[in-house]
Amino acid sequence: MVEWGMLFRQLEYFVALARERHFARAAAACHVSQPALSEAIRKLEHELKVPLVRRGRKFEGLTPEGERLVLWARRILADHDALKQEVAALQTGLTGELRLGVVPAAASTVALLTDPFCAEHPLVRVRLETSLRSADIADRIRRFELDAGIVHPDPQHTAGLEVTPLYEEHHVLVVGSELLTGRSDTISWTDALALPMCLLTTGMRGRQLVDDALATRDLAVAPQLEADSVVALLAHVGTGRWATIVPQTWMRTLSPPAGACVLRLDNPSVTARVALVTGAVEPGSVLTRALVTTARRVRIADAVGAPQAGAGQ
Repeated sequence: MVEWGMLFRQLEYFVALARERHFARAAAACHVSQPALSEAIRKLEHELKVPLVRRGRKFEGLTPEGERLVLWARRILADHDALKQEVAALQTGLTGELRLGVVPAAASTVALLTDPFCAEHPLVRVRLETSLRSADIADRIRRFELDAGIVHPDPQHTAGLEVTPLYEEHHVLVVGSELLTGRSDTISWTDALALPMCLLTTGMRGRQLVDDALATRDLAVAPQLEADSVVALLAHVGTGRWATIVPQTWMRTLSPPAGACVLRLDNPSVTARVALVTGAVEPGSVLTRALVTTARRVRIADAVGAPQAGAGQ
């Protein structure tokens, strides 16, 4: 029988190889030599009595058996980490690393959750990834590669996960004031589409929300400029020659460009729900349980509030 410590190392190396798809990179990620990693995986194959890796002159993928067993390996390692964190929490308080995936639209609000969480649990390290899609975050939680995520919840993507609502995101129009003929807190879609528009790239979630809202009015937009960054869009608005539509929550972190106005879009408005998702496996990680507790306590929806119209400084 293989000892437990050795088994966990072998599973760690196996999971790293499945993730990196390359022996040398997997070895580097595990801080061991490539021969040591290869030998450990061979021993794991011997213990399990099935081939896990298709080998040639280089890594050629996992065998069908390997593809199925790597799911168990990830779960065993996740449960092992959760057990150690639970014991540590009983002894000295929460410790360890919390891996949190965040959709780009929530990058401006995630601090409303992570800041109080870190204040409550100063020994916990938090690692953020803020350029992921909701579906990718959900899949990585299921593969135990992330502990939690902040996403736009969709039953198709979040099935089997625990969903904790956080807030509703409202999109607003940000435009150079010189492009407006009058002052108002709101703007019609007809008037908005007459402006020189720059928007997120087609296919991105924020752009899809705008396109879907326009479709309900049998309208469409053809912006002269597209970008995959809200910061880039606001930089263009700052020239005074452009308008854009972005989540209002970005105005909390990035002030409107000088001389720009923020207007509400109505009939229809552009909104999206934002939620915290975690694995539903019981008892689950003590870190994710603590994160959910913090999310319910801080009431991010109250902090975000309704969209505010106004002008930049």
